[in-house]
Amino acid sequence: MRKILLTAACLALCVFGCYAQTPDWSVNVAPILYNHCTSCHHNGGIAPFSLITYNQAVLNSVSMKTDVQSKKMPPWPPRAGYSHFAHERVLSTTEINTIVNWVTGGTPKGDTTLAPPVPVYSTTGAISGTPDLVLRIPTYTSTASTGDVYQCFAIPSGLLADRHITAFEALPGNAACVHHVLVYADTTGACAHLDSLSAGPGYPDFGGVGSASAQLIGAWVPGAAPMIYPTGFGVNLPHNSDIVLQIHYPAGTTGMQDSTEIHFFFSPTTTTVRDLYIQPILNYWTNITPTLFIPKNTTKTFSETQAIPFDISLLSIAPHMHLIGRTIKSYAIHPAGDTDKLIDIPNWDFHWQGFYTFPRIKHVPVASQLRAEAMYDNTTANPENPHSPPIDVSGGENTSDEMMLVYFIFAQYQAGDENIIIDSAVALSTKEQFSNYYHGQQLLDVCPNPAVKDIVVKCYLEDADNGVIDLVDMQGRIVKRFMENETLSQGYSAFTYSLSGVPAGTYSLRMQTSQKVLTQKIVVIH
Repeated sequence: MRKILLTAACLALCVFGCYAQTPDWSVNVAPILYNHCTSCHHNGGIAPFSLITYNQAVLNSVSMKTDVQSKKMPPWPPRAGYSHFAHERVLSTTEINTIVNWVTGGTPKGDTTLAPPVPVYSTTGAISGTPDLVLRIPTYTSTASTGDVYQCFAIPSGLLADRHITAFEALPGNAACVHHVLVYADTTGACAHLDSLSAGPGYPDFGGVGSASAQLIGAWVPGAAPMIYPTGFGVNLPHNSDIVLQIHYPAGTTGMQDSTEIHFFFSPTTTTVRDLYIQPILNYWTNITPTLFIPKNTTKTFSETQAIPFDISLLSIAPHMHLIGRTIKSYAIHPAGDTDKLIDIPNWDFHWQGFYTFPRIKHVPVASQLRAEAMYDNTTANPENPHSPPIDVSGGENTSDEMMLVYFIFAQYQAGDENIIIDSAVALSTKEQFSNYYHGQQLLDVCPNPAVKDIVVKCYLEDADNGVIDLVDMQGRIVKRFMENETLSQGYSAFTYSLSGVPAGTYSLRMQTSQKVLTQKIVVIH
């Protein structure tokens, strides 16, 4: 009997322990969603549903669990571990397990007073300051009913002199129907001519913008950070050029209207800016083996190689294929024989492509070999194959054609370039402005404010650190110490403190770590 009771007691403790460890939405799940998911999944965002509130998260919890387990979401095509990039949209194993355990544990809500502040997303762009040039497409009504539409819009830049682009971002006019935006500069007038021939607004083109002379100058995909180049670098934008936007409108968006715009930020000078080049150094025109041709009902692998004639400073990389592409990988072989892994996309998805920027500039020495390998699947086993039954496919611009391009953003190398950091989140384990919604060390909120009895201090730390939390009066004197050199955990935390014995008045809540001092004004009333 005693043995039975002990067994029952152990079982009860085990069940209680499992229940007690079930994550809740307020403290455990909301910070993950706000940090990684709601930049797309908010009202008016590019995603088909919002995850801002608890009820919205519960409504979509089953699909959320499936998608994070399969790593379908958040979308991040590069293979983890092959190389690292700035602003990576990748959930850690701990974050995935937290979401899964929350769903399987019954989606508990928890104490909502401890939840982080709800994110606020700007409708005027993420880059602070006034853009030097704003261009907007004519209002366009999507015709994408059962198939995707790739519509191009040629807009005169109006520039009377060459300028250097130091940053730019795309602002979808209707996030519900804009999937991605590719941006080109054309000085030949060819794209404007194509636009004039179409009933419009704009003209359709799948592979590019209909002109081999147009130069790709940037891209936007949902959740991506704005393109901001390191200080002293810029992409030359020729005077009198047309800016051409290729916008992807997904199937099912017919009837939706869009007026996407682009914000450009220019260098105030052209004399001290180092030119950045965006070129498909690896391409299927000049350096592919064999010729890009995939017979029907076959899979086929191709390689591209190009020697570098001078030292380059490499910032970003952007592979590009069409619909029957399945894998693509690029790397550099240095003269000494070392392999520099650049990017590996093991499951190519045409609908999720863009530029991938390295956390710090890479030095690629002269005589290095840039290489790419890609596999194409022109069989019925490829769910993205646009032809049923399959047909022979060659390289070209059309929907029925294929491409194998690897774009590189680079400059001529100068000594020390490899020490220039683009994203300290990856390079130095310290989050910077655009890495995630939360970054570095942040004092997110102190509430309620005004406060009467208790306060909740909400903070986020990229890495665990020791901290001191004080309530300080306007003369800088410590009125009450809430935490003294204790460990602040990695990630989101919410602490509840009593204001017992604190006189009414205006104070500063001060959180001090080994890296910085964070403060927030708070009023105490009784």
